[in-house]
Amino acid sequence: MRAQNKTVLVVAALVALMLVCATRSTAQTFSVIHSFTGGGDGFQPYGGVMIDRAGNLYGTTTQYVRGSVFQMKYHNSGWLLSTLYQFGFGEWLPEGRLTQAPGGALYGTSTTGGNGFCTEFGCGTVYGLRPPQTICRTVSCPWNANVLSFTGTDGWQPGVVTPTFDAAGNMYVTTTTGGSSYAGNVIQLTGSGGNWTPNTIYSFSGPDGSSPYSGVTFDPQGNIYGTTWMGGPNSNGTVYRLTPTNGVWTLQTLYSFPNSGDGKNPVGAPVMDTAGNLYGTTEYGGSGGGGTVFELSPSGGGWTFTVLYSFTGQFGPQDTLAMDAAGNLYGTTFTDGAFNHGSIFKLTRNNGGWTFTDLHDFTSGSDGANPIGGVTLGPGGVMYGTAAYGGLENDNCPSELYPGCGVVWEITP
Repeated sequence: MRAQNKTVLVVAALVALMLVCATRSTAQTFSVIHSFTGGGDGFQPYGGVMIDRAGNLYGTTTQYVRGSVFQMKYHNSGWLLSTLYQFGFGEWLPEGRLTQAPGGALYGTSTTGGNGFCTEFGCGTVYGLRPPQTICRTVSCPWNANVLSFTGTDGWQPGVVTPTFDAAGNMYVTTTTGGSSYAGNVIQLTGSGGNWTPNTIYSFSGPDGSSPYSGVTFDPQGNIYGTTWMGGPNSNGTVYRLTPTNGVWTLQTLYSFPNSGDGKNPVGAPVMDTAGNLYGTTEYGGSGGGGTVFELSPSGGGWTFTVLYSFTGQFGPQDTLAMDAAGNLYGTTFTDGAFNHGSIFKLTRNNGGWTFTDLHDFTSGSDGANPIGGVTLGPGGVMYGTAAYGGLENDNCPSELYPGCGVVWEITP
């Protein structure tokens, strides 16, 4: 889908079969709560959705001139979509999920655009959106945008990146091609007066990883965890940790994918449970060839790697996993599933192992197809997300390979 410091302690193909029992969900209901038309609501929603405390959903589309940001509110037993911002010629392709800052502003990244000169389409941006300062009495109330343009060495081409904030209010993103070696970098952005100043805290060079497509995760001690899609000693990608000491960040490679058996090309930021275990996904590899869900557990000063599940299909998960309060994992795949158009899945802890549940297989019909963004967990066990394609097909949403305008979906218990 996109452009070994430790020995493997568990053989992926065998352990996946031993640890995981596959089941199909019968107690949950899948429904489409918005089908994009390719008009004013945009189309091809890549990044999934975020949910605020009031239960409103926010997401992006990659198309509608050059993409848009939308809000969905529940009203009178249905969902109403409004476009908060339409990207113009200066910002292109918002592929990642949005983050809401404490003050209510939304932050995201665009893969291209801005006033940098990396290509004719720019180097990419980090953007912030704030609601209007005055009361809006119309149906459409555009938000105000503030855009930071990358210029190359400070960043170039963010991928499916969800911005992350630390306790001090600094923002962190990654880019796939930025940094001193143009192999990708991790960036800290410091805010002041509504403006953000980027500072590269680590530049990848290839042997230590390259092309970090996704954002990062913090642990309680302030360390950063992330993945690189390529690079490392085996060129199959890495899982890394960045540790700050007196303002200097030091990288440690926690795992370098040695071969396709345990997965390769990891995507999504790792998620961490209360015991300090990390969980992530790979886009390719595994015993089924369609990517994996894996666990990294701290052990004796090192890390133990285990494949929890292997997918089939051409492309596996594309985004970060979601974890509920019980430590269960949720995610999506791009082409796995009964119809090869992607799926929604759950991995449940079960007596020291994991049980796999297929929550929905996309058909490329009205239910959508090919989700790129992951699962968002809402109150009461409700799940939300987007499918980048499928849904309505019309001349507004041209695509020979993956037709349809895309949908926003919901799964209720």
